[in-house]
Amino acid sequence: MAEAANSIDPGEVAKFEAMAAEWWDPNGKFKPLHMLNPCRLDYITTQIATQFGRDLTSPEPFKGLTLLDIGCGGGLLSEPMARLGARVIGADAAGGNIPVAQLHALQSGLEIDYRHCAAEDLAAEGTQFDAVLAMEIIEHVADPQGFVNTIERLLKPGGLMICSTLNRNPKSYMMAIFGAERVMRWLPVGTHEWSKFVTPDELYDLARKSGLDPVDRRGMVFNPISWRWSLSDRDLSVNYAIAAVKR
Repeated sequence: MAEAANSIDPGEVAKFEAMAAEWWDPNGKFKPLHMLNPCRLDYITTQIATQFGRDLTSPEPFKGLTLLDIGCGGGLLSEPMARLGARVIGADAAGGNIPVAQLHALQSGLEIDYRHCAAEDLAAEGTQFDAVLAMEIIEHVADPQGFVNTIERLLKPGGLMICSTLNRNPKSYMMAIFGAERVMRWLPVGTHEWSKFVTPDELYDLARKSGLDPVDRRGMVFNPISWRWSLSDRDLSVNYAIAAVKR
């Protein structure tokens, strides 16, 4: 696989760096991620357990697995992965996020290796992982194919990529941009660019072209009555995630 150029979009990094101190405030600017996190974790843990034959009811079911959380932010996913026993590296191009994540991990009694770097930096070192998480990040990178190519290089043979993003269609514009940013004010206006959203078929294609075999995709659906997110086998119209395995 040809080496990808750096996929970081400086403008996108600046948006999240400006919000770094609010990562662990469940009612702050990252409230949508706190609300979505149980649903994301349900998908992530199920896919990892399935791929590596782990029993989620056992203590530290991911013990012995190495995991990279790309775009780790304040550590909302890195911390539960570490609690499940994985050896976790959290990487983020926004340097302001790293001390926030490090301090919270210290307060939580967790050992997580947080690094201010791009995924390409780790790939250049030859580091490889059993699982790579790329959650809500591909819609913010400059080169989606190059980014997925890098993830392929970061995976061991048989390793698992889990990637979540936003579909690109009129409904996703109404829900994720008009609704979440302008009506509900869940996110600062301009957090997302609809043109950068990726359809499930496009993401499957990006994975295949990089040398990954897609094995699953699910929607993540918000219910305004229960005020909760849940996984869906059929509704991938707005938020969704895929899992793909390195050949």
